[in-house]
Amino acid sequence: MKKTHASSRSGYSERHAKSGIAEKLPRIETWPNQYPGYEITIEIPEYTAICPKTGLPDFGTIRLTYVPDKSCLELKSLKMYIHAYRNLGIFYENAVNKILADFVKACRPVSAIVTGEFTARGGLRSVIQARYPQ
Repeated sequence: MKKTHASSRSGYSERHAKSGIAEKLPRIETWPNQYPGYEITIEIPEYTAICPKTGLPDFGTIRLTYVPDKSCLELKSLKMYIHAYRNLGIFYENAVNKILADFVKACRPVSAIVTGEFTARGGLRSVIQARYPQ
């Protein structure tokens, strides 16, 4: 049986794969950076979303590490942004890459890494990492 990108043997479809990617989420705000050449790490241990295939909740920790340029991330807006994932159907990989893309668009850092460490399910644990610049 030949596999295609449209659907896999387990019933995953293109619709599942794209779930959540284009979702409009709360705006990430910034404030002016005062210093050059330092690194900031923000850990979010209560990330939740919904698996677009099963409808079951996903749990994990998101770690955002970045070197600011002209702007720093405003934490309350980040909190509201991350909480918007709570009822969103999105795969781990898409969530980590969307968080990075939205953060880079808002903050324009020198560099950034978003790491998602997701709670084990069925004996498997996933760690996803996306970087800017690539």
